[in-house]
Amino acid sequence: MKIGDLAARTGVAPRLLRYYEQVGILHPNRSSNGYRAYGEPAIDRVLQIRELLEAGLTTEMIREVLPCLAAEAERPDPRQCPVPKDLDGLRRQLVSIERRIDVLERNRRAIKDYLRAWAEVGATT
Repeated sequence: MKIGDLAARTGVAPRLLRYYEQVGILHPNRSSNGYRAYGEPAIDRVLQIRELLEAGLTTEMIREVLPCLAAEAERPDPRQCPVPKDLDGLRRQLVSIERRIDVLERNRRAIKDYLRAWAEVGATT
């Protein structure tokens, strides 16, 4: 698929996809006419990049860890994964992600309880 197709399927602007290529976190093939060509796996890759950026990782961190963040069944041997340059920064990001997950889970429970309470009130009226 061409860059416009990938952009449409992921919701990521072509300019940003070109930037991902420039910083080395997205690797398109090139057709004979020089156009970027992406396979279906590029969709999941772009979505994963977006999620990692939203989680607070920098593109440098993503470039270092992305090759070793394959699906569970395809997990590479950790000894073959390079040690990130900023291991402490990556650890801080993990703590931050875990903190946000805790907050989201707490808020999810509170909203569920709120909705359940209102459902019970509605059932009695």
